[in-house]
Amino acid sequence: MKFIIAIIKPFKLDDVREALTGVGVSGMTVTEVKGFGRQKGQTEVYRGAEYTTNMVPKLKIEVACSSAVAAQAVEAIQAAAGTESIGDGKIFTIGLEGAVRIRTGETGDTAI
Repeated sequence: MKFIIAIIKPFKLDDVREALTGVGVSGMTVTEVKGFGRQKGQTEVYRGAEYTTNMVPKLKIEVACSSAVAAQAVEAIQAAAGTESIGDGKIFTIGLEGAVRIRTGETGDTAI
């Protein structure tokens, strides 16, 4: 199993969700976050307004999936979230040791 963490621009959420659904990912967690990367205080466009800041609003998407689907999920996120401009975000893939569905007690891939 793999745990995928993606930091994306907020307006790309619907595109990413549709792309992940298309490759068989059945769920995700989304958190509003702020941060900066290489652009460090450069001008950013958010909801149609241009501004300069050192902390840019982003969304963090967390997805747990089987190892067989992970590469496709990463490609789907990259294709859907990309705008070919600075600040598109990052994708991290981490090995996931285990998962348990609280309601049924299922473990592993079946819990996802």
